[in-house]
Amino acid sequence: MAQLPIKVGLYARVSTIDQQSLSLQLQAMRSYVENRKWSIALEIKDIGSGANQRPQRELLLSAARRREIDVVMVWKLDRWGRSLSDLVVSLKELSELNVGFVSLTEALDFSTPVGRAMAGMLAVFAEFERDILKERVRAGIAQARLEGKSHGRPKSAALKKKQI
Repeated sequence: MAQLPIKVGLYARVSTIDQQSLSLQLQAMRSYVENRKWSIALEIKDIGSGANQRPQRELLLSAARRREIDVVMVWKLDRWGRSLSDLVVSLKELSELNVGFVSLTEALDFSTPVGRAMAGMLAVFAEFERDILKERVRAGIAQARLEGKSHGRPKSAALKKKQI
């Protein structure tokens, strides 16, 4: 009896609508799937930066829960997880569902013990990188305030204080 091809759910995400890498991500993943002789069951395109809710990603997770896909594939690990804890929780859920996870550019397959270990290490470094960026932004804001530069929303109601 012939084995059915592995059904893959592709997840591509960019932070803002003007980024052009969405098609690049999808093309690379489609090529990988074709070379492995898998089949694409679902293709998700997501646009958003660090949002707490990603409804498009939730569609892919729902398909995994319904066993409509065997593997979730992302172009890069940081496209999937919002934080280390989010990454760990979502990968654990996929593992419990016996749904594989492939991160294309890092060449990681988290269905293997080595792949899971590497995923944990990469996630730690990705979170470290985000924390460094946050610290730099805070330092820049503090420096701007020291120099008397305004930061944040422009004053609108405060300009009409006398009228109010």
